[in-house]
This record gives sequence, structure tokens and C-alpha cells, in this order.
Amino acid sequence: MSNGTVSFDAFPPAEMAAKAEGVGVKKAGLDAATMFALAILAGAFIGCGAIFCTTVLAGTSSLPYGVQRLLGGLVFTLGLILVVVGGSELFTGNNLILMAFANKKVPISGLLRNWVIVYVGNFVGSILTAGIMFIGQQYKFGGGAVGITALSIGNAKCSLGFLQAVALGIMCNALVCMAVWMCFSARSTTDKILAIIPPIAAFVAAGFEHSIANMYFIPIALFVKGDAGFLTSLADKAPNIANLTWGNFFIANLLPVTIGNIIGGAGMVGLVYWFIYLRTQKKA
Repeated sequence: MSNGTVSFDAFPPAEMAAKAEGVGVKKAGLDAATMFALAILAGAFIGCGAIFCTTVLAGTSSLPYGVQRLLGGLVFTLGLILVVVGGSELFTGNNLILMAFANKKVPISGLLRNWVIVYVGNFVGSILTAGIMFIGQQYKFGGGAVGITALSIGNAKCSLGFLQAVALGIMCNALVCMAVWMCFSARSTTDKILAIIPPIAAFVAAGFEHSIANMYFIPIALFVKGDAGFLTSLADKAPNIANLTWGNFFIANLLPVTIGNIIGGAGMVGLVYWFIYLRTQKKA
């Protein structure tokens, strides 16, 4: 507001950087219990986006590959919309706290404390959501099409090479953090939603890897794999699940994807925008 008038223009990048720094300070300063609870929510929210994506992709094999991926990406955006608008703590988005750290507003202990607590909370929220969906047997919907899709997604994610998973993780969180970054320009909920949809839809459509989303996608596939009766009922429709194991989930996917996410989010977005807009500021 200036001279009694209200501006509806988006905040410019320099002001976005200042907002990002301030948000980073607040996030790092949350008490552990609140931080963990908000992180559980974020894991569940991303899980909801993954549920939507899996359901929409079920039975779309007759569509061109790109169209399938576009549809899955568009509906997956629900996850980050819930995180940003609903309010919660997401590890991948919190990689932008590096901006406050680089400007000496948050100590390394505060940065790592947030990342560790939020990462664990995201895991809890995601896997609890996967457990609820398994108990609800939603994977049997569509004549088992949802379960087949879940198994295929999980196995594909567990079949990536280590460096491949790192690279796909880098690109993914560069886009996720760009979505969060653009939200700092927003003056309304509508602005935020419109800023989120294109980059998130793009990363899903392109097949990039998001560590927190994978905390839902792979566990739900592993739970479904454990339903021997369901697998038997699929007969020749059962997808290849040879690489779908808990070991591959943690070592072949979650570890390299998390590394890539940090590089892409903290390095390629947070550090770059700190360098451009904040590095020359006098430290308070």
C-alpha cells in the first residue's frame, strides 16, 4: 500500500529475495514440535497429489505418452498447492532457507535442524498416507488399474541408476524451488496457485524425481506388492516389479534423489538468487 492506494502488481525479484530470506529465518526458528507437525502435514499433502496423479494415470495407456504425463503433472500440482496455501513444512521447498544462511541470518545448525526435522516429518506424513490408502484398498479401484499403475511407478523409480537419479532430482527441485520462489511475488492465493502449476506440472511430466513424493509413490507400491491375492488376480496384467524392494527404495532412489534435490533447490535456485540479490547487502 502506498499513498493510500493498494498495488496489485507482483513483487519484483529483489523484494522476493528479501521475503524469501525473512521466511527462511522464521522457518529455521520454529520450535521442533511445531516444525515436525507441519512437516507431517506436508508429507500428507504431497501424498494427496501423488494419489491424484496415480489415479488419473490409471488406464490411460491408450493415450500418447506426453498427454499421459501432462495429465499426471497437472493433477499432482495439488500437493504443492496444499503445502503453500494450507501452510506446512516441505523439505524440498525449505532448501531455499540456504538464502538466509548464505546471508548470515540463519546459522548452519538452524539450517540443518530444519532440514532434518522436516525431512523426517515429511517421511512420516507420506508413509502414513500410503498406509491409509493401502488399508482403504483404493489400489483395487478401476478393476485394479490404480494398483497396476502404482506398481509400475514404484518399480520404475527403483530401477534408476544412481547418477541418473541424482540428475533427475536436481532438475526436479530446481523447478519446485522456482515454484516456491515465484510464490514470493504473489499478492493473493490465486497468484500462488497460478505460479505453482506450470513448474510442478513440468517436473512430473518430464519424469523428474522428487524425494518427498517418492516417500509415497514407492511405499504404496511396496504395500500393494505385499498383497499376494491382488497380484494373483492381475494374472498377465501384472507389471514387472523385480526392482521394487525396500532396499532399492532407500539406496537406489531416496538417497540419490535427495542429494539431487538439495543441489537443484539449494544450489541452483537458492544460492543463485542469494548471489544476485542479497550478497551485497550489509549484514544486520
